[in-house]
Amino acid sequence: QVQLVESGGGLVQAGASLRLSCAASGGTFRSNTMGWFRQAPGKAREFVAAISGSGSSTYILGSVKGRFAISRDNAKNAVYLQMVSLKPEDSAVYYCAARLRPLPVVTPQMYDYWGQGTQVTVSS
Repeated sequence: QVQLVESGGGLVQAGASLRLSCAASGGTFRSNTMGWFRQAPGKAREFVAAISGSGSSTYILGSVKGRFAISRDNAKNAVYLQMVSLKPEDSAVYYCAARLRPLPVVTPQMYDYWGQGTQVTVSS
C-alpha cells in the first residue's frame, strides 16, 4: 500500500506564498500519478493539480493556473504544490493523492490513496 503525508500548510495573508509537500512511502512511486485536491467547508472536493509518473505531464485547475505549480522528485518519493499570490478563496484543506497508473486524471474517485490533508488558510 501507499502512505501519503502532507505538510506545509498554514495561515497566511492574501498575496503570500506556500509550498506544500507530500511524502510517499510504499508502492512504486515513479509509476503513480500524483495529485493535489482541496476541499473547503461545505463544498465538494476539488481537483487542483496532477502530475504524471515521470513528471512529463501536468494539469492545473484553470482558476489557479499561473499561480500554482505541481512538481515531483521521484528520487525523494515526494510531490510538491507551489502556491503564490494566494487568495482567500484558496483556503481549504489540501490533500495529496496517488493513482496507481502513470496518466493523470482529475476525478477524485480515480485515485487510490490519500493523505490526511494540510490546512491552508488565507486571510484578507
